[in-house]
Amino acid sequence: MRIGISVITHANQNIWENGMSQNIIFLAQSLKAIPFVKSVDLINVGGQPGMAEQVDLNLFDLRLMSEQEAGDAFDVIIELAGALNPQWLALQRTRGKKVVFYCVGQPYAGLVEYNIFEKSTNFPPVDRSDEVWLLPKDKAYIPMLRTMYRCPVHVTPYLWDPMFVSKRKQEIGELGFHFGWRSNLHDGVKTPLSVAIFEPNISVVKTSSIPMLACDEAYRQQPQSIGMMHVLNTLHMKEHLTMLYLANSLNLVKEHKACFYGRHDIAGFMAQHANAVVSHQWCNDQNYLYLDALYGDYPLIHNSPWLKEFDAGYYYPDFNAPEAGRQLILAWQYHEENLGSQRQASQALFKATAPLAEANIAAHAQLLSNLCADRPELLRG
Repeated sequence: MRIGISVITHANQNIWENGMSQNIIFLAQSLKAIPFVKSVDLINVGGQPGMAEQVDLNLFDLRLMSEQEAGDAFDVIIELAGALNPQWLALQRTRGKKVVFYCVGQPYAGLVEYNIFEKSTNFPPVDRSDEVWLLPKDKAYIPMLRTMYRCPVHVTPYLWDPMFVSKRKQEIGELGFHFGWRSNLHDGVKTPLSVAIFEPNISVVKTSSIPMLACDEAYRQQPQSIGMMHVLNTLHMKEHLTMLYLANSLNLVKEHKACFYGRHDIAGFMAQHANAVVSHQWCNDQNYLYLDALYGDYPLIHNSPWLKEFDAGYYYPDFNAPEAGRQLILAWQYHEENLGSQRQASQALFKATAPLAEANIAAHAQLLSNLCADRPELLRG
């Protein structure tokens, strides 16, 4: 079996701008480990000849080809990053190729926000794929997607590997910066945390509002717990009155203990400015940000039920900003003492998400076996 995965390339692309580029590499690794998979390569739907500079395709034995070059190259086509031409996909299916729509974004928000907030988009043909695969975080939307796309919908493993954050850690280390938790206990006194909020603020599923309130709650209860609040990905909202009113209502802002930034990668920013992360999500509880932060042993204050199952980080439920503030205070007080148990929880999480974990390889093999049940010749090793 030969598999192609769609990728989108553009000028000045960076691996840290979203999780899709990393997801593609992790998926390719897992699929390559299946005995009946002969090859995995990439279909470029963008305008550049290569992916982000952080991705060395030769290292992963991956070729990048155009749709025209890919016409006879694949038996299974996975549309993941970047939309493939619907006419080209229809032709491939007519020729007996299998097409999978691999849904990585939160599908409900991706459907309704473009209408409500008048974002420009195009709605793809609903009959373009044989199956839809989606991540465990979005399994509640299986009925919606099955109705919309009129085909089977299956859950696929959530994959992550520290290769990219580890490489970035090495890069900044060579410049004299350290990515990773350092004790906040000095001369018997706990020094204040410098908190970073990395939510992208481009969808309601991941915004900085609750983390900002949580930080201010912690600061009002224990002023010595927070030295600075850094809110990233907010420059596009700096003139919005709602954002201004929210920010100016906070004690941290009034007392000049808050800064607002554009986009930064987590390793570079944490190494220079922060030593704790506060996050919030709504129906989107799997996120590479969480794994990168935990890889650095930083205290992660979150509301992800998925992470809670592993006892990773400091959990607060739903939109409970006061509890998030309390968890932030606990992290300030006890993270150094909790480091051993937190590392153990993180390692269990990393093991479960590893692309080459036996369970993940087996799950992908089963998905492909079901997809190609009418093409048994593709399932022979």
